[in-house]
Amino acid sequence: MKITHVICQVLRIEDVEAKAAGTQDTVIIRIRTDDGLEGIGEADASPEVVKSIIDAPFSHTIACGLREILIGEDPLDTDRIWSKMYRRTMYYGRRGVAITAMAGVDLALWDLKGKLFNQPVWRLLGGRYHDHIPAYASILFGRDGSETREIAQRWREAGYGAIKFGWEPMGESEALDIELVRGGRDGIGGENTLLIDAGCVWDARTALRRAEAFNDYGIGWLEEPLEQDDIDGYVWLRDRSPVPIAAGEGECGRAAFRPWIDRHALDVYQVDLARNGFTEAAYIRQRVEEIGARVCNHCYKTPISVAACLHWISTSKSAFIFEDCVEDSPLRHELTHEKLQAVDGLIAVPDGPGLGITLDERFVERFLVSESGR
Repeated sequence: MKITHVICQVLRIEDVEAKAAGTQDTVIIRIRTDDGLEGIGEADASPEVVKSIIDAPFSHTIACGLREILIGEDPLDTDRIWSKMYRRTMYYGRRGVAITAMAGVDLALWDLKGKLFNQPVWRLLGGRYHDHIPAYASILFGRDGSETREIAQRWREAGYGAIKFGWEPMGESEALDIELVRGGRDGIGGENTLLIDAGCVWDARTALRRAEAFNDYGIGWLEEPLEQDDIDGYVWLRDRSPVPIAAGEGECGRAAFRPWIDRHALDVYQVDLARNGFTEAAYIRQRVEEIGARVCNHCYKTPISVAACLHWISTSKSAFIFEDCVEDSPLRHELTHEKLQAVDGLIAVPDGPGLGITLDERFVERFLVSESGR
């Protein structure tokens, strides 16, 4: 069996807003073989940038587009293919968006492998510990505490026992920061889990003050209070914070995660499968668990990423919560025939072959803005 086509499809909704939401566009990667099988993946970055990395022609042996590397390969050789992609992109890759593009390919290869053997990816990864996982509704803050309270009430009534609020307008002032958290707690109720994503807005000392203030509202974790590159700041903060510190969504691949894990910089390591792929995420999970920390998925995208994250996190014995994006976007809810969303606060791990999802091709055609590789 050989890879014959590596297809990139960029999808985008009609009305893109100025907000931190990956549900407004995506790049789907479809890998086809000479015996008619197809695997599906996606990458969480700028879709056109990912597409350019896949489409790029041969430049030289360590600066090559991914399609050029993949055509003719046996798709079952996932580890060897990852190593080949990593080496042959060294001059523009090794971190960031190149790894993200590789991750999208990796998801498609594992999906294809599962379809060939008629097995779900979680079984190919070694077996799952969970068939359902508690989920938190992941959503952006309201404009103020009052609107945030109303949003929390909506998702509590929808059956979620945990909610995470994130990003703007947190960071504008101490008073507003506390108002937002108070509104979230009032809306979700005292018995439920409130998680806060600051969106990389503070220095370490300010973040510590906020952690101390937010501790009065019983938050489950404080996510990305500092810039993503500030490992020293995270080590300092985690040693002093009264609440758990979570981060990692921006990291791509084991080399990016290694210094965070080696320095015990976090309590919760958030791994995005659409930025890491199964091959790297399996290694990262094992390393995090070795140091006694916890993993959680990051996922603010489409059902492709949701399915991938579910397969991966179900293989973690200590999995305790799942990020369930509840953005009101057709890309989040209508791209696949299967509806991957929590019911009564629990989200089910797919059992079908591969990722266990099927694309709605009419939906793809409706939102398709760019395609290559057929």
